[in-house]
Amino acid sequence: MDTKPKVGLIGAGIMGEALISALVTYGLDPKSITISEKRLDRCDELIKRYSINSSELAANVSTAQVLLLVVKPQDLEAVLTEIKTHILPETLVISFAAGKTISFVKNGIGKSNPVIRVMPNSPILLGEGMSAISSSDNVTAGQRDFVNGFLGAAGKTIEVEELLQDAVTATSGSGPAYFFAFVEAMVSGAMDLGLNQKDATALTVQTIVGAAKMLEESGKTAAVLRENVTSPNGTTAAALASFTDDGLEQLVSKAMKAARDRAQELA
Repeated sequence: MDTKPKVGLIGAGIMGEALISALVTYGLDPKSITISEKRLDRCDELIKRYSINSSELAANVSTAQVLLLVVKPQDLEAVLTEIKTHILPETLVISFAAGKTISFVKNGIGKSNPVIRVMPNSPILLGEGMSAISSSDNVTAGQRDFVNGFLGAAGKTIEVEELLQDAVTATSGSGPAYFFAFVEAMVSGAMDLGLNQKDATALTVQTIVGAAKMLEESGKTAAVLRENVTSPNGTTAAALASFTDDGLEQLVSKAMKAARDRAQELA
């Protein structure tokens, strides 16, 4: 495919903006990016910020070589119905709707367009995202390279079989919220021990950031790093023993299965 195609986006919320930024960072001419968004103030904001274009849905879809569907899962069916009479048969369709399958998109369009399903996560907003990609059989190598390329400009990507997408949703898609919830719990625990909120937050956030950097840059597994900082009968060992006694691993596994099951319900 053209290495710098004409790209249309449907939906220009927070994730939509992150994808616009990724496309521009990847080297796409902002003038080749067109958004369709009902909120006119939001359109004006993004046009001013990125020098992109906006247009009505039908006009956007009818000229796009690549079409990004950045809408809520519950809105996808209506969007597909609206665009199916306008979309070009060779247009690459990329869906970011959690739980919605490639076959759902194809059936909604009623044509044999190549389709890629992506599960991103919120750190893509900072260029530190994690995106998992699954492709229909008629997606070309060039189309996959383009999608991996622009998503790679906003983090990391992997390709998985579509049947694993719900597991991805439960891991990296919802994962940032698990992390934020754990940080909240640590801050609360520190305050219970007498620290004020400001100090508890500073200690917790920098500890988490530093630990994540160690995990990324050391080349060691989480298990090895955990063992390295755990002295026998020490303070860390006492805390970890409490986690084990309360079934931390089982609790996390149960939560991730709940997220996976909800993703399947959205299909």
